[in-house]
Amino acid sequence: MGDGTATLAAETTIDVGLAERGYAIVIGEELIASAGSRLKALLPQARFAVVSDANVAGLHMAPLKDSLEQEGLFLGSAVVAPGEASKSFPVLAKLCETLLDLGVERGDCVIALGGGVVGDLTGFAASILRRGVRVVQMPTTLLAQVDSAIGGKTGIDTKQGKNLIGTFHQPSLVLADVAVLSTLSPREFRAGYAEVAKYGLLGDAPFFAWLEQNWGDVFKGEDGKRRHAVETSARAKAEIVVADERELSGKRALLNLGHTFGHALEAFAGYSDRLLHGEAIAIGMRLAFTYSVERGLCAAEDAARVENHFRAVGLPTEIAAIPGDKPTTGELLRLMAQDKKVTGGKMVLVLARGIGQAFVESDVAMDQLTDFLKRECAGR
Repeated sequence: MGDGTATLAAETTIDVGLAERGYAIVIGEELIASAGSRLKALLPQARFAVVSDANVAGLHMAPLKDSLEQEGLFLGSAVVAPGEASKSFPVLAKLCETLLDLGVERGDCVIALGGGVVGDLTGFAASILRRGVRVVQMPTTLLAQVDSAIGGKTGIDTKQGKNLIGTFHQPSLVLADVAVLSTLSPREFRAGYAEVAKYGLLGDAPFFAWLEQNWGDVFKGEDGKRRHAVETSARAKAEIVVADERELSGKRALLNLGHTFGHALEAFAGYSDRLLHGEAIAIGMRLAFTYSVERGLCAAEDAARVENHFRAVGLPTEIAAIPGDKPTTGELLRLMAQDKKVTGGKMVLVLARGIGQAFVESDVAMDQLTDFLKRECAGR
């Protein structure tokens, strides 16, 4: 894992070894402004259409467009509204038609310039446009750089739940420009940090201990520690994706630590600014560790470390922290039952035997889970 203080190379390349579907994750600075020549070398016959949201486009579209135009590669752009509500059938349909109007052909490529919403939506559109065109992910949020841009999962949300409609469509390249993270709001950076902490909690206890000591510098972007956190997280995600690309063996399911709880809370909050994805996952991971303690699987001290760390960085840990109405136990269980990991009608949860020791529990006792959630919904 390393101490994160060594001199950093200009850029770091992590290979996602999926044979003919393999690709590189490149992490560095000023990668967006220099993307044109790199993309021309990678896909010499392709032209590129860029998809972004209104906020990101205002900050980062111009240098990317200039770089593509210098190489004669730019087809045009499509801009969607920011926020989780854009991951919908109507927005997907409009985006596909816009990309067709721009002239995207089978040999061309679509670039997703933005956070997780843009990445998921654009990846899905690319996977179905002309029965599949290439996509390049250029994640501009911490959450997307360490998680959603890597691994090929795409999707949109429905009233039944998050990401229930989608495809696996691996990108041709991931360009993670860490310099753009300085443009994030403190709340958005914190939300993304929940996914960084997740990698320590699910399988790398030394990394979580490092985060406990260094999170302040990660947030401030000092001493190369932000870059180290991004690289460590991206490498962990890549290794898991290679081992279990389509979440068949169970290893990739570990990435869903806290997500069955968290996605249900997101759905309850209407996929709105009431509760950002990373905030919901922070609550979900705390719930997973607390429930593991109640099941006698995990030491109480480990669950306390998780809760204390999230509180220290300013992430929510309680259902009561959600602004506005709170879910009932029945509502929460109904939304959790829509989770993609439900198998044969049985709830599947990612639980923990300790920090860095996540595992998949495929036969959750519903009476115990219901009692636990009753207490949590009532404020413990």
